[in-house]
Amino acid sequence: MQCIVNRRAQFSASHRYWLPELSEAENIEKFDACSKFPGHGHNYVLFVSLIGELDEYGMVLNLSDVKHVIKREVTSQLDFSYLNDVWSEFQQTLPTTESIARVIWQRLAPHLPLVRIQLFEHPQLWADYLGNGMEAYLTVSTHFSAAHRLAHPRLSSEENFEIYGKCARPNGHGHNYHLEVTVKGEIDPRTGMIVDLGALNKVIEDYVVEPFDHTFLNKDIPHFAEVVPTAENIALHISHLLRSPIQELGAKLYKVKLIESPNNSCEIYCTESDPNSVNAAQNEPVLVRV
Repeated sequence: MQCIVNRRAQFSASHRYWLPELSEAENIEKFDACSKFPGHGHNYVLFVSLIGELDEYGMVLNLSDVKHVIKREVTSQLDFSYLNDVWSEFQQTLPTTESIARVIWQRLAPHLPLVRIQLFEHPQLWADYLGNGMEAYLTVSTHFSAAHRLAHPRLSSEENFEIYGKCARPNGHGHNYHLEVTVKGEIDPRTGMIVDLGALNKVIEDYVVEPFDHTFLNKDIPHFAEVVPTAENIALHISHLLRSPIQELGAKLYKVKLIESPNNSCEIYCTESDPNSVNAAQNEPVLVRV
C-alpha cells in the first residue's frame, strides 16, 4: 500500500532581486523594494512530501534518514546564507520562492522519492513544485471581513430557515474570511517568477479585497442580490472575477480557497476542460468543500 509522508524543515536566508543586465531604475521598477541592496531575509519553512510502500515496520521511509538527507543537501547549505551566491543555479535564475522550491527538488530528487516540494517564504506566500519542468504554483493569502445572510430570494422565510437555520436571520452575520489564491505558470528562467507578485497582489486587492471588505455581501455586491452568498458561491464568484486578470499577467488561476471559519472552508479548482467539449472555453471550475 502506497502512502505519502511529509517532512518539515526550515532555514533562514537572505536574497536580492537584481539583474545586472538591467539599469538601477529598471530593477527598481521591476522588483521594487526587493531590489534594495544588500537584500532582505526570510525564515523559510520547507515541506518535503515523499511517496512509497509501507514496509513491515509501518514506515514509508526512516524519517531520521530523511532528516539527515534534507539537512545535508539543503538546509545546512542554505541556512544563514545569501541565496544569490550559495548555489550556482541562482546565478542564472533569481532565488524567488518558486525558483528555490524547484532547485530544492533537483537537489533532493536523486536521494528521495519526491512528490512535492512546498516552500513558505512567509505565512502569506508559498510555492509548490511537483517536478514538472519549469511549472510551479504560487499561493498568496489575504483576508477580508464581510457580513452575509443565507436566504434564497425566491423562498419564504420559513423555507429559508428550514434550509439555512440561524444563518437565515434577517439581519445577517459576519465573518473574517481568509482567502488563498493559487496561480500556475512557468518559471521565467531569468527572473525566477511565474508571475509578477506585485501585480498579482494588486489584482486580488482591486477585484476582491477592496470591493468585498466591510460590506454586507447580499446588499453591496450586485452578484449576491440573487445568488445566496454561501462560502461556495463566494469562492466561485471570486474565481470568475480573478481568472481573466490573472491570465493577462501571464499565469493561470489554479485554485481559490475560502476559509469562512476554523470549521468551514471550500476550494474551487479552476481546471481546464476537454478541448473538444462544449464548455472548453469556459474552463468550468470544480468545487471541493472542506
